Amino acid sequence: MIRLSDEQEAAIRAHAVRDYPYECCGALLGRVENGVKVIAEVRPIENTHEDGHERRFQISADQMFALMVEERNGGWTTLGFYHSHPDHPARPSQYDRDHAFEGYSYVIVSSRKDGTGNLTSWEVVENVPSFRAERIEPWEGPRQQQYEAVMAALTDEDRDRCLAI
Repeated sequence: MIRLSDEQEAAIRAHAVRDYPYECCGALLGRVENGVKVIAEVRPIENTHEDGHERRFQISADQMFALMVEERNGGWTTLGFYHSHPDHPARPSQYDRDHAFEGYSYVIVSSRKDGTGNLTSWEVVENVPSFRAERIEPWEGPRQQQYEAVMAALTDEDRDRCLAI
């Protein structure tokens, strides 16, 4: 489970709108409390992917190193990453699956010319070949409805892979 404030969600959505039609990306920084990833900071990061920012994102080795140094020096822990899917659903692509690491949360927001759509979170689970949907707190109102709409749109096979433990 991941706890993301309304302000942090708004910052991710604003970044997606600013960078549209390209994928935006950033880091989710915070700490783990009682098994819940509590996000303290949403940090935009430059998308350095060389082949088509419209469908891919990459965080440079220098940026990753800077996050690790900051953490080692007493900063927030990197708990995950966010990115947008311009004109596509907020669910992981095969590219996302191929480049994900266990232990991190991956927040995805669907973006389009006129704004943003669903915002979801996913995590990689050990020995499972795909992502598992991750609950976002606070868990109320529109956010729960968005999650349920995304899950309903998945095929049974995709839903089973997302929820497999």
